[in-house]
Amino acid sequence: MTALTSDTDRPLVLIVDDDDDVRDSLQELMLSVGLDVCCFASPRELLESELPERPGCLVLDVRMPGSSGLDLQHQLASRGNPKPIIFLTGHGDIPMTVQAMKAGAIDFLTKPFRDQTLLDAVIAGIERDVAQRAQAETIMQHVGRFTSLTPRERQVLREVAHGRLNKQIAFELGISEITVKLHRSNVMRKMQTISVGELIRAWDTLPVDLREKYQP
Repeated sequence: MTALTSDTDRPLVLIVDDDDDVRDSLQELMLSVGLDVCCFASPRELLESELPERPGCLVLDVRMPGSSGLDLQHQLASRGNPKPIIFLTGHGDIPMTVQAMKAGAIDFLTKPFRDQTLLDAVIAGIERDVAQRAQAETIMQHVGRFTSLTPRERQVLREVAHGRLNKQIAFELGISEITVKLHRSNVMRKMQTISVGELIRAWDTLPVDLREKYQP
């Protein structure tokens, strides 16, 4: 396994292939463009490793002894790991490609392939992972802020998110408009938003099961 740097912001490419020569070749390619890389001889080896929380992607061989690359894709998905994947194969077929892409693969490259083609796919995978991680962080922040709201403030937020005016919210909740305005002000402050549009976008990022608790 390749040594890892301690910089948590540096992208890390994970390579899984049972062929030693292929792993070495792919590792050299990634290192040649300044990417950190970690290699594994099997899906099990990767799953049993403690991987650092760093942006990046996986480069997987489809056909390996035991668990295949597609199996690993499913296992990672079941663990809630959305790391982007590029599949490599010398025996690709259309059904396999469709299965991989439907499950979220970045690309499906048939050997032999151009180095630049793989590097382009890896860069696309890293960019997707960076975006996914940023989105996940934003969602966690919004959920944390949402949980700081009182039950009444959550009700007001729900009504605002559905486009209702203060007087409509007051009627719906059986409170005065002044009280609604106070709750809205508190919601804006706690959710750290400066406009109704921003507040609605924050509401929309909340997990569906959390939002459904406060549906009309």
